[in-house]
Amino acid sequence: MSDLPTTMRGVWLTGHGDLDKLEMRNDIPVPRSGPRDVLIHVAAAGVNNTDINTRTAWYSKQDGADEDASWAGAPIHFPRIQGADVCGRIVAVGEEIDPDRIGERVLVEPCIREANGQELERPWYFGSECDGGFAEYTVVASRHAHRIESALSDTELASFPCSYSTAENLLTRSNVGPGDRVLVTGASGGVGSAAIQLAKARGARVIAVTSPAKSAALRRLGAERTLAREDNVVETLGRDSIDVVVDLVAGPQWPELLDVLRPGGRYAVAGAIGGPMVELDVRTLYLKDLSLFGCTVLQPEVFANLVDHIERGRISPIVAETFALERIADAQTAFLSKKHIGKIVLTLGTTDGGPQPPVRSA
Repeated sequence: MSDLPTTMRGVWLTGHGDLDKLEMRNDIPVPRSGPRDVLIHVAAAGVNNTDINTRTAWYSKQDGADEDASWAGAPIHFPRIQGADVCGRIVAVGEEIDPDRIGERVLVEPCIREANGQELERPWYFGSECDGGFAEYTVVASRHAHRIESALSDTELASFPCSYSTAENLLTRSNVGPGDRVLVTGASGGVGSAAIQLAKARGARVIAVTSPAKSAALRRLGAERTLAREDNVVETLGRDSIDVVVDLVAGPQWPELLDVLRPGGRYAVAGAIGGPMVELDVRTLYLKDLSLFGCTVLQPEVFANLVDHIERGRISPIVAETFALERIADAQTAFLSKKHIGKIVLTLGTTDGGPQPPVRSA
């Protein structure tokens, strides 16, 4: 077998700030896999809100401070390679891992519970607390590299891990089932469009909040009805008419989302693109016996269930646009314009039946 290279192409995030903090390099050391790790040759990696939020220190709750600016509320150590959505092939394994895993096509579970051979007290996010997939090679604990058998392309598969696992986790935590009436906010984004498909697969009835220009596309995904973002959901749908709210927006209209829930309803949230500060009338919460779920850490079964959905063809990838890794600034600019439906994906090469990268045991 050929030796692996010692350096690779990749993007360093050099600090918190604007797009100029993204530095394309050709001399980044190739990571080495520890005893319980696998080394992956990355073919494609999706762009996410977390990439922008981490770069801009949006997660920090302390003005002007970066001590809590990561997904896990800890400092980011720079330079950092971002990128949570990874599709690629295993090219090297640690000594405790079966060498037969070499050559497997995998998706990386973005919620990391093991790193450097240790169980983590608080899970990390791939590409935040540890290096991710915006480079030719990445390393992760073997348990987080899930084998995938699919006719879909690397680019299509890279659209799944973060958004779809987040959506599946929201539905799992809020126990969405057949016949539930589910309201999804921010429905045209990666997580929102995934939630529509996955809720529909569970037998739920989905109402999507989006812009009028995107409503037809979301109905084709499975939404039975769409609302405009400026609509008052209580006036449009009726008070106490929704079983589950899947929220990715928050913002000033947030009180309506609790008012529209039926008594005993469930609210699940994994985003705040409309603004993180909201007004809560606690009486609504307790008088209606509502359950609120903050959803960040994936439930243990979620990612394996997602892989099963993909392999059985129950859900479809939605790739809005692709960019070469070198155009990461353009990709994030397009992402922030919010004109797309689905995912924007960075490409680094291919493992789809073409020439394979060099492999060896670590």
